[in-house]
Amino acid sequence: NNLATYVQTAAREVYDVTGAGDTVIAALAAGLAAGATLIESAALANQAAGIVVGKVGTATASDDELRAAFN
Repeated sequence: NNLATYVQTAAREVYDVTGAGDTVIAALAAGLAAGATLIESAALANQAAGIVVGKVGTATASDDELRAAFN
């Protein structure tokens, strides 16, 4: 269908956006490759990007950080 879907996210303090787009693509692809739906994968990508923009420099979102973001 052609319906838009809102994927919830949270406002965060941003320190550095370096690599944020790469993080979105990587997390979205990882979610889809693991069998998650597009919406679930987009939520994962949003959380991952939110984590990395809160760090200085090119950063990653750890498994523990992602788990905590969903709890």
